Amino acid sequence: MTNKEILNIAMRQSAIDAGCDAGDFLRQDNVIVQSVPSPDARKYLELPFVCDLVSYGSNIVASIDMQYRELVEGYINKYSMAHCFETPNLHVLNEGFGQYGMQVCFMAEYFLPDVNAIPNDGCAYELRVLEQPDFAGLYVPQWSNALCDDRRQLDVLGVGAYCDGRLVGLAACSADCDSMWQIGVDVLPEMRRQGIASALTARLAREILDRGRVPFYCCAWSNIPSARNAIQSGFRPAWAELTVKPNQFVDRMNGLI
Repeated sequence: MTNKEILNIAMRQSAIDAGCDAGDFLRQDNVIVQSVPSPDARKYLELPFVCDLVSYGSNIVASIDMQYRELVEGYINKYSMAHCFETPNLHVLNEGFGQYGMQVCFMAEYFLPDVNAIPNDGCAYELRVLEQPDFAGLYVPQWSNALCDDRRQLDVLGVGAYCDGRLVGLAACSADCDSMWQIGVDVLPEMRRQGIASALTARLAREILDRGRVPFYCCAWSNIPSARNAIQSGFRPAWAELTVKPNQFVDRMNGLI
């Protein structure tokens, strides 16, 4: 699988999620589409969106509830693409949705592998490929980034790092859609800064590619350790995404209700 093929698969999936055409992400002008549910969308998405902004670097595709078109269109066409995903401009969108009892919730950067940059195993510890049955006893807090207790059925593949038979690091992926599997990784605190996370992520990325799927990686742009791990593992920034949610949803995530 080439880097171009990987990017095209990602854009096709983003088009399914957003309800647009894959070519819309390559246009120079911004695109606004009606958000619609799809059985082929990433499993963790709650569709339809109120407002979801996606950029692969050329423009912004806004997948929205059309009753908010004037608000969103005015915003994405007033500010530059990059500034629409950051403050201070972001306050304008947040305040605009505030009058409807909603606010910006999720903001993340997504990474895709560069097949020419994925390193070979460079870990001092034993690495083992794990299948779904191997995860049964691993749904505990220390592996909560690699595995998701609420969606166990989607956790399909992993790589563990072992020191004297003890699991010290785990990268695993969830089959969030048919063509793309998302990687998460955890390393025990006392075992960090030894290259374990990048070795696990890179090995898992190769295992996913060998199975004909595209691995992808997501983190907040302020999560420097996670972003650094993505780069060290051979991943490169591919797209940014921002999602608006109701105030109650955000308050629940913040532990306020």
